[in-house]
Amino acid sequence: QVQLVESGGGSVQAGGSLRLSCVASRNVFKETTMGWHRQVPGKEREFVARRLSNGIEIYADSVKGRFTITTDNAKNTMYLEMNNLKVEDSAVYYCNALNYDSWGPGTQVNVSS
Repeated sequence: QVQLVESGGGSVQAGGSLRLSCVASRNVFKETTMGWHRQVPGKEREFVARRLSNGIEIYADSVKGRFTITTDNAKNTMYLEMNNLKVEDSAVYYCNALNYDSWGPGTQVNVSS
């Protein structure tokens, strides 16, 4: 099992940047796909980005070219670097470890125009 905790959310203006962090209770990055998803109240949780255990990264079309996943194995941390943020990026962002069906509690991102 693995526990995940996100942080780094906040409020920014459109065009700004944020970096979200997902700290894992142990390093599972080589064991499982790690992902970022987001959810707006009243809507289903949607895929944002994922990093496969072999390092391959996949992004939703809506964030491609603006968001980047990185990892720091020494800190058991996965990051989501978000640039050129848009109002429609506002949501609660969650990280997950696919093989363990583990999710963090989420971190709120608010982007204003």
